[in-house]
Amino acid sequence: MVMKAVPLQRSCYHPVCWGSQTVSINKAINTQEVAVKEKHARTCILGTHHEKGAQTFWSVVNRLPLSSNAVLCWKFCHVFHKLLRDGHPNVLKDSLRYKNELNDMSRMWSHLSEGYGHLCSIYLKLLRTKMEFHTKNPRFPGNLQMSDRQLDEAGENDVNNFFQLTVEMFDYLECELNLFQMVFSSLDMSRSVSVTAAGQCRLAPLIQVILDCSHLYDYTVKLLFKLHSCLPADTLQGHRDRFLEQFRKLKDLFYRSSNLQYFKRLIQIPQLPENPPNFLRASALSEHISPVVVIPAEASSPDSEPITDLVEMDTASQQSLFDNKFDDIFGSSFSNDPFNFNSQNGMNKDDKDRLIEQLYREISALKEELENFKAESHRLGVQLRGRISELEAELAEQQHLKQQALDDGDFLRTELEELKKQWEDTEKAQRSLTEIERKAQANEQRYTKLKEKYSELVQNHADLLRKTQEQVEVLETLKRELTASKQEQQALQSTLKSSLQSEAERSTRTAGLEQERDTLVVAVAQRSQEVVALQAELQQLKDTLDSEKESSSKSLETLQTRLGEKESREQALQQRLLDEQFVLLQCTVQEAEQIVQDSLNRLDDPTHISCTSSADYLLSRTLAASDCIERLQGVHGKYLSNRSDVSSLLPCVALFAHLISDTILQGSATSHMVPMEPADLLSETCKQCGSEALRYLGALKDEASLGGADCTAVRNCLSQISAIGEELRPKGLDVEQEELGDLVDKEMAATSAAVETAVARIEDMLSKSRAGDTGVKLEVNERILGSCTDLMQAIQVLVLASKDLQREIVESGRGAASPKEFYARNSRWTEGLISASKAVGWGATVMVDAADLVVQGKGKFEELMVCSHEIAASTAQLVAASKVKADKDSANLARLRQASRGVNQATAGVVASTKSGKSQIEEKDSMDFSSMTLTQIKRQEMDSQVRVLELENQLQKERQKLGELRKKHYKLAGVAEGWDEDAAE
Repeated sequence: MVMKAVPLQRSCYHPVCWGSQTVSINKAINTQEVAVKEKHARTCILGTHHEKGAQTFWSVVNRLPLSSNAVLCWKFCHVFHKLLRDGHPNVLKDSLRYKNELNDMSRMWSHLSEGYGHLCSIYLKLLRTKMEFHTKNPRFPGNLQMSDRQLDEAGENDVNNFFQLTVEMFDYLECELNLFQMVFSSLDMSRSVSVTAAGQCRLAPLIQVILDCSHLYDYTVKLLFKLHSCLPADTLQGHRDRFLEQFRKLKDLFYRSSNLQYFKRLIQIPQLPENPPNFLRASALSEHISPVVVIPAEASSPDSEPITDLVEMDTASQQSLFDNKFDDIFGSSFSNDPFNFNSQNGMNKDDKDRLIEQLYREISALKEELENFKAESHRLGVQLRGRISELEAELAEQQHLKQQALDDGDFLRTELEELKKQWEDTEKAQRSLTEIERKAQANEQRYTKLKEKYSELVQNHADLLRKTQEQVEVLETLKRELTASKQEQQALQSTLKSSLQSEAERSTRTAGLEQERDTLVVAVAQRSQEVVALQAELQQLKDTLDSEKESSSKSLETLQTRLGEKESREQALQQRLLDEQFVLLQCTVQEAEQIVQDSLNRLDDPTHISCTSSADYLLSRTLAASDCIERLQGVHGKYLSNRSDVSSLLPCVALFAHLISDTILQGSATSHMVPMEPADLLSETCKQCGSEALRYLGALKDEASLGGADCTAVRNCLSQISAIGEELRPKGLDVEQEELGDLVDKEMAATSAAVETAVARIEDMLSKSRAGDTGVKLEVNERILGSCTDLMQAIQVLVLASKDLQREIVESGRGAASPKEFYARNSRWTEGLISASKAVGWGATVMVDAADLVVQGKGKFEELMVCSHEIAASTAQLVAASKVKADKDSANLARLRQASRGVNQATAGVVASTKSGKSQIEEKDSMDFSSMTLTQIKRQEMDSQVRVLELENQLQKERQKLGELRKKHYKLAGVAEGWDEDAAE
């Protein structure tokens, strides 16, 4: 199936998309031994197309403990393989930066020879090879689907490129086949493993492998035919040999896969031809049929019946034609007695013989023709079935693409509608604000112009008034002159005649001035009317401006109201975010309470009494819990100051719960190895620590008491546990400090020798059992001794890792001093190493002795299980003593932790094989009550009840004896290691 990249804008990314993708990744990649659900994988694939890369995928995966859980790493490989095939093309680019980490993880898991660890190593190597292949050949898509033309373009029509490309495909296919074979070899094919959850978890990734192998096989065949057409056959002999080997493996694996019930409902696996292609014959390329893998959307229906019916119909018609022709020659009666030639119309014997020979030849020819027709029909049927499979694959791909397009279309349509709404609201508000500003600016400009015009009119009016006043003054002057003239006329009557002409002129001038005065009065009246009109227009403009200002004020109030509503919604959303953050904190606190409560409940579990630990390891756990409390108080204060960010508080709460739970369990386990009085005190302090932790978590969960939550009581309990642990630590060994360095090396060497001796004894016991035992006993002995061998091998790896880490610690911490001086300066640490090494060597020897007795039928299965648990406790003590002074980022420390997990797994294997063998032996030796009478059964029932009471009484006594033995062991260990001397000092 091909996933088409959907063009998405950056703005369409939504937090919900990222959150759902993160949830799907965590659900797809988990520690449950079940197959990855398709819906979760599909969500991961769609997520890479939405974000055009795999940043989210790697950000989530980097937080997963892939190096510590093999099932988790296996499911990560499956999901990552799917993303490389069907995810966005940028998945490869975003993943190249993690190629070195994948390589280191592959080497780390390769140290395990069985189980998911070895499978993870091979799968990681395959993924690294796939990334390198697609990096070198970018023309090949992740799902390897290419046409013949694209395949030719990938080689650029250069025979050297085709030669190199064929070699790279051989390497690629080799990695695929290695994973294929390893998965099958890890399964018990005698059982129906494909219907179990564990079996499906291992088989599910093979669907991706089958899809890759079908394309690689097809391209390899086509490239080899192309190379044989250009190069001599001898040059390509190595290619043909390698292809033949891979052809046989792939054919066998395809055949075995097609018979598994799990694959029948999920994938249609093609079958390769009976014989490999003959590359020395160029025409054989036309006979090659590309294998097509079909992944049906629903349960597939038979698709080969029409072709079979067609072939059968053609064969039947051919046979009918042959029968008709036979009857035409011999007659219908000849079929009743085909060898009666005497009734053939008097024909002589020679003619009959010739006729028979002719008919035999015709029959042979018809048979050959019939066989040819059958072969041709079969070939056509195969081609039609292949074509139908191709069409169904294309149809499934188109349906998948259609569904993907519909989903993406719905998502984009929703995002587009939301963006349109937001854009329309913003655009409306912007337009309204722009219109208001434009109107206000226009009104302001209009008001300015009117104000200027009004000022101009007032100035003109003032000028006119001033000019009229001047005319009035002139008129008054003329009147005074006229009066003076009249006086002069009365005074100068004698000169009247001589001045008549001058008087007439003055009269004319006076009339003209009066006329000019009237004209000016009319002009003044017109100017006054214009001023009144302008004042009215000015008032109208003022009213219009006031109305515009009022409208603008209302619009501004509306916008302010909407802004207030938006702020209210934002405050509501902020409050909702705070509520959700607190709900998330409550959920985390509830999980933390369950973790702490579970540790308290396990203290009362009878099976927990077999768990033991050391005081040094308890002190390391207590110190880690105390540091966590300090960090928790700091982030608690930050959260109280900023309730919108709870991201830093949640991991601290979870880590607090885990460390407190671990401290409680390790304290209880340590109390099993110490005398009664300090054991009771330590157990009660651990319980009190759990109660105080629950009280503190309860305060965090309640909003009313969140601010006053205080973990001082928990810190005090941890201090008491630390004080008790310090008193229980070994105080020293009765040796000179100069001899400590030599003693460490001697003890480690003695431990290695004891483990090697144990391995040799187990091999010898296994050989003797195979020679002398048969049936169920042999099967049980082989299983138990095999698991014991695995445990010894795991202990050997642990001892070597411990030596390397000790050497690194000494080299990094001794400075200019010698190793012996470093051991002497750190005597407590050195004494812990010596004690732990002794315990490991002694435990290996005791377990081999117990296994020898069990194999001989003289020992008890329970004793072997107890020895296994004792070895696990001793190795845990060795690990704790080794890593006390180690750097947390040390590679040797990581190897030691991995080896410790290997020892724990091997111990679990010994216990499981022992229990299984015990159940088999008990089933074999079960009593048969079918022949017993009622009285005999009643008698047996009474005897069994008496035996039960006796065993219960004996169990109670043995438990008391165990307590006394541990107390005595503790005292003797104190005397041997100098505890009493330190106390006396």
